[in-house]
Amino acid sequence: MTESDAQVLQGRTIIMSGGSRGIGLAIAVAAGRHGANVALLAKTDQPDPRLPGTVHTAVEEIEAAGGKAVAVVGDVRNESDVARAVATAAEHFGGIDIVVNNASALNTAGTADLTPKRYDLMQQINSRGTFLLTSTALPHLRESGHARILTLSPPINLAPHWLGKFPAYMLSKYGMSLLTLGWAAEFADAGIAANCLWPQTTIATAAVINLLGGEEAAARSRTPEIMADAAVAVLSRPAHVTGRTFIDVEVLADDGITDLSPYGGGDDPELDFFVDPS
Repeated sequence: MTESDAQVLQGRTIIMSGGSRGIGLAIAVAAGRHGANVALLAKTDQPDPRLPGTVHTAVEEIEAAGGKAVAVVGDVRNESDVARAVATAAEHFGGIDIVVNNASALNTAGTADLTPKRYDLMQQINSRGTFLLTSTALPHLRESGHARILTLSPPINLAPHWLGKFPAYMLSKYGMSLLTLGWAAEFADAGIAANCLWPQTTIATAAVINLLGGEEAAARSRTPEIMADAAVAVLSRPAHVTGRTFIDVEVLADDGITDLSPYGGGDDPELDFFVDPS
């Protein structure tokens, strides 16, 4: 990505679900560094001893990086919270140009071990939350001359070992991807680009540390900054680049970045879910 590409985000307004920490925060900070305005809808009003950061500290980090930001405490499952977040973003910054569907719930239990409550939680946050935030922001996207939807969701990999590994989580994440690819087709004539972005490897976030293997798993994971750099690159591309599911390393390679050592993960990083060896 060239410097002129990065300037595409100058003055653009992003609304993001989640973003208090991890990949979402890294993307928001990187976008702020390039001059974007960011509105965050997240539940983390107060510090949690198990997890770093709140929506308020995230705003501080975005502004320290050079962007403008506003926090909206709320739940992406709640229609009134989402409406309030969209209205706040539009009022603060004069409109909305970009929706980033980042919030996601993870549970890798198999069918026999997953309760209906946990099943519902994943579907409501992941696919329903993606639909709710995007559809609520749609009137503002239609008015933007630079409208983008970016969803952090995987390629639709129908290999049996992924279909059968954790079907409920798979359904919720593939739902996010299918919605986004559907919007690319639905809104092609409106000039609204819609794409997905997914990491090639696991990313060193609290979810990986707490749910997927602790510090050992984190050591074989790349840092969230790789997704941030890839997201900024995708959001800076022309509107005709739409309807695609991007893998972070492929995006960076297209921009001439092939030395991934600054992102960590060691010589043999762990592949993420739904990604097979090339």
